[in-house]
Amino acid sequence: MKPSSCNRQRRAWVSVLCTCVYLSACSSFPDWRPPWVSSQPPTPSDSFLLASEDTDVVGRVQVTSAHHEDTLSDIARRYDLGFEEIVAANPGVDPWLPGEGTRVILPTQFVLPDAPREGLVLNLAAMRLYYFARPDTGESARVITHPIGIGREGWRTPLGRSRIIEKIEQPAWTVPASVRREHASKGDPLPAVVPPGPDNPLGAYAMRLSLPSYLIHGTNQPYGVGIRVSHGCVRLYPEDIARLFPDVPLDTPVRIVNQPYVAGWLNGQLYLDAHPPLAEDARRWGNSLQPMERALNAKAEGQGAVDWDKARRVAQQARGIPVPVSPGSPDLDAILATASRVPSHPPWTLANSQQPIPGKDHNHAASNADAE
Repeated sequence: MKPSSCNRQRRAWVSVLCTCVYLSACSSFPDWRPPWVSSQPPTPSDSFLLASEDTDVVGRVQVTSAHHEDTLSDIARRYDLGFEEIVAANPGVDPWLPGEGTRVILPTQFVLPDAPREGLVLNLAAMRLYYFARPDTGESARVITHPIGIGREGWRTPLGRSRIIEKIEQPAWTVPASVRREHASKGDPLPAVVPPGPDNPLGAYAMRLSLPSYLIHGTNQPYGVGIRVSHGCVRLYPEDIARLFPDVPLDTPVRIVNQPYVAGWLNGQLYLDAHPPLAEDARRWGNSLQPMERALNAKAEGQGAVDWDKARRVAQQARGIPVPVSPGSPDLDAILATASRVPSHPPWTLANSQQPIPGKDHNHAASNADAE
C-alpha cells in the first residue's frame, strides 16, 4: 500500500523542521497568553489513572482552534504533544500558518504499548514515553506519558531492555568523536565538552541508561521533540523532564519498543492506534500491513471480530488517533464530532511548569554525559 499524499507532505514538513532544529543552537518558545474561557475545561495530557490492570486506552481526543499567531508546534507543546503527532492528526493543515480559527485536532488519547507495565516504556514509532510508576499502598496505578525526540536515521535509538543507572542535574555534554567529525564536516565545529547552560543540548536534566552512551534528557531545542533529530538519545521538553526527573528512581527498568500499530480494548471495542513506521522499517516492509494484522490478532485473541477494511484504512492514514475497528463501531469522523473543544491557550503556564523541582535519588553535581 503506497503512502498517501498527506504522508508524503508530512515527511516533507518533518524534513524542514529537522533541518531548522539541527542548524539552530537554541530554540525559543513564544510568550504564553492569558487563558480564555471555555465551557469544557482542557485536561493535561501527561498523567492518567489506570482503572484496572486491563486498561489499554487512556485520555481523550480533543479539538481546539488556532489563533492567528499560532503554529502547530506551539499548540503541540501546550498540550504535551510532539510535532509529528500533531501534524499527522491534522492532514491538510499548514504546520507553520494554520490560520485564525482553523480547527486543530489534539491526539491526546493513547493506546498503551504492548509491553510490561512497569518503569519506563518508550515506543519509538509513536515517539512517546510512558512511565508506569509503582503506586503507593492504597493508591491507584497511573501512567505518565510524554512526547519524545529520538535518533534520526543512521543514528537509530536502540531497542531492548535497559535501566536508569545515573541521574544528573545540569549535565555537561562530552561530545563523542563521531559527532564532532560530523559537525566539523558541515563547518560547525564543536568543543570536546559543552558545559551546563543554555547552549547545552542535554538541557537541565539527564538520566543515563545502562545501554552505553545513551541518555534520556531535556533539550535546548524544544521544537526537536516529536521528530527524529538526535544522535540516538531520547529528548523531552524541558518542562517534561523537570517533572519526570525527581520521580524516576535509580534502577528503574526501561524498555524501548518499536510499535507503529498498537491495539487495545475500550468499552468492549477493539481500538487501533496507527503511526507511520520509521523510514527504514517502511522501506523494509514495503506495502505489507502484516505488522498491523499481527498487533490486532494478538489483542483480539478470539474476543471479537475485526473490520479489516476499516483497520487497513486506519493503518494507511496513520494519524495517531485511536479508532475502534470492531464491526459496526464509529468511524473517525464520528469520534471527532463528539471530541471536547478546548482553548488553544490552556490555563496552565510554561513558566510554572519550568520551575526547578527539588531532586531526590540523584547526583546534584554536574557530570559528563556522552551522547546526544
